[in-house]
Amino acid sequence: MFDADIRFNGADYVPERDNPRLKTQYDRVFYLMRDQKARTLREIATITGDPESSVSAQLRHMRKERFGSHEVVRERISEGLYTYKLIVNEEEADV
Repeated sequence: MFDADIRFNGADYVPERDNPRLKTQYDRVFYLMRDQKARTLREIATITGDPESSVSAQLRHMRKERFGSHEVVRERISEGLYTYKLIVNEEEADV
C-alpha cells in the first residue's frame, strides 16, 4: 500500500532482514482497516495474527506522510481501551 522504496526505522532495524516482514505486516493491517470499521488493537491483532504492539506501530506509520498521510481515528471506550478507525487518504492511496 506504499512505495516499495520506503523504509521503516528503529534501533535494531536492518532493511534487508526487516523490510519484507514489516511491509507485509503493514499491508495486512491496512487492508483490514480500510473498511473504516472501528476496532480495538486486540481485534486487529486477532484477525491479522500480528502482535498488538506491532499493530499499534503500523497504525502510527499510516499517519506519516511517507506512508500516505492517512487519518487514524482513536476513540476511547473505557479506561485504557480504545478503538481505531482508518480513514484512507484517497489522494495518496493506491487501493
